[in-house]
Amino acid sequence: MGTRLGKYTADNTKCMLSINGKTLIERALEALSKAGIKKCIMVVGYKKDNLMDFIGSRYLDVDITYIANDVYFRTNNIYSLFLAKDYLLQGDCLLLESDLIFEDTIIKELLENPEPTLAVLAKYESWMDGTVVRISDDNIITSFIPKKLFNYRDKDTYYKTVNIYKFSKEFLATSYVPFLEAYTKTMGNNEYYEQVLGIIVLLDKKDLKAMILKDHKWYEIDDVQDKDIAETIFSKNPDDSVRRIESRFGGYWRFPKLLDFCYLVNPYFPNERLLDELKDNFHTLLSQYPSGLNVQNLLLGKLFNIDEKNILAGNGAGELIHAAAPSIHGKIGIIYPTFNEYYECLKNNGEIVSFYPPRMPEDMSYNADDLLKWSSQVDALIVINPDNPSGNFIPAKEILRVLDAMKAKNKLLVLDESFVDFSDNGDKETLLQQETLEKYPLLVVIKSLSKSYGIPGLRLGALASANKEFIAATRKNLPIWNINSFAEYFLQIFGKYSKDYKAACKLIATERSRFKSELEKTGLFKIFPSQANYFLCRLSTKFSAKKLIEYLLTEHNILIKDLSSKKGLENGNYIRLAIRNRADNDILIEKLVGFSKTL
Repeated sequence: MGTRLGKYTADNTKCMLSINGKTLIERALEALSKAGIKKCIMVVGYKKDNLMDFIGSRYLDVDITYIANDVYFRTNNIYSLFLAKDYLLQGDCLLLESDLIFEDTIIKELLENPEPTLAVLAKYESWMDGTVVRISDDNIITSFIPKKLFNYRDKDTYYKTVNIYKFSKEFLATSYVPFLEAYTKTMGNNEYYEQVLGIIVLLDKKDLKAMILKDHKWYEIDDVQDKDIAETIFSKNPDDSVRRIESRFGGYWRFPKLLDFCYLVNPYFPNERLLDELKDNFHTLLSQYPSGLNVQNLLLGKLFNIDEKNILAGNGAGELIHAAAPSIHGKIGIIYPTFNEYYECLKNNGEIVSFYPPRMPEDMSYNADDLLKWSSQVDALIVINPDNPSGNFIPAKEILRVLDAMKAKNKLLVLDESFVDFSDNGDKETLLQQETLEKYPLLVVIKSLSKSYGIPGLRLGALASANKEFIAATRKNLPIWNINSFAEYFLQIFGKYSKDYKAACKLIATERSRFKSELEKTGLFKIFPSQANYFLCRLSTKFSAKKLIEYLLTEHNILIKDLSSKKGLENGNYIRLAIRNRADNDILIEKLVGFSKTL
């Protein structure tokens, strides 16, 4: 009945759900037809007439026979399968559930596998729901684990049933069908056919083996979120696939095989010890309210050694940029290309004065002298240091020279230091210091903790200034509970891990140098100097950024950032690559080398 799919199954059975223009049942029948299957038995119930009218008695070269379960609303799939038991005894069979979307090759490989009786399995991942199993070293299924006995501590030993099976005639006749009949008589009709398989396995029968999927695409669709994800995984063309992934803006744990070189996160922090401490306090943090903003500001001030009156904690830097925007007005200078959030928040606050690096596109660089020149033309200047996406960096002592000039003319400098900890000198280059803030009251420092601290899921950002009016006005735009308990606890315990954090940032700086060298060897890019955890790359004119992005995503599940629509880069051929750990970076290099060979 698919009640969790709401409007999509209000008037249709679940297998009539359309994914990118084709129903699940059509996809399944096409896969069976390609594999040479000539006969299919469908057990129907809810809205059965719609399905029968749609498919008819033959689809492609597959003959269809229908069996009606007219009491579907008070029985479960064990009874539906029981109704088809006579057909199960006629020969070798495949068994499929109707709420699946899967690659055609799964059926072909299942039939070609020499084992007579197989369950298709996938390594358990966090998005999966339903029956899981354990297997032996030689791929014999040793136990079925029902939902109520699922233990997350054992999840690494679990495999999820894909709900596609191959049963031999002998297995059906001597084991499965007799047990199916006995089980329904004993336990009733409101059970699941997997329970019968579980009993057979429990009796130490070694008939049922596993065919384990590796890179095959499949998804089980139970609700609207599953539908959305399935449409992304099985999109019609590479362009559509990229568009769907990019429009999600994260949440990629639902795509666990995706390697994300788009979003900018420290791969070396938090360390295991910090994570274990968070896990140990999970229930307490989940079940209790976080502190209000006063306490969050105190904790954030402790982290950066800033007076609590001069700092604000935000649900990510994005929230703070929005909250501060009304206090930034007049002629506002923005350096392009840039992080778009600043423009979007400030575009209605006055005149946006666009600045472009004078050496663009040769090296995308600008320096303190350029900032001094630009600052003379505006009332407020937005500077990201290191810059995003260029990676351009101006040392702190040079920024101070700019601040001296702007202070003399009573002008505002908003300095975003979200990536400064990744620079060669690390936090020695930061201006997020009490003494500096007090000396320059028109300095506002914004910092995203998500990037350098590796905690994007906690959503933490900081805004600091000694300008009381600016802080007060920004705070009015923040809710009292904008920080969750997990983020608060992170701030509470971070001091114990500060040395580990600094070491992690140094690892990024080291890997940055190696990764740049390896990228240059591919011959695909011009790579711009960077002091952040990413590289801006201009691609060779032999191919487009779009072509590379589609290739990496559709062929290798690697996501990179397309900059072709970013202001200042519109006429170029640019991408941005995050710096991950060495192993991940080497995977990308390998795939880029493969791509270069196709040109």
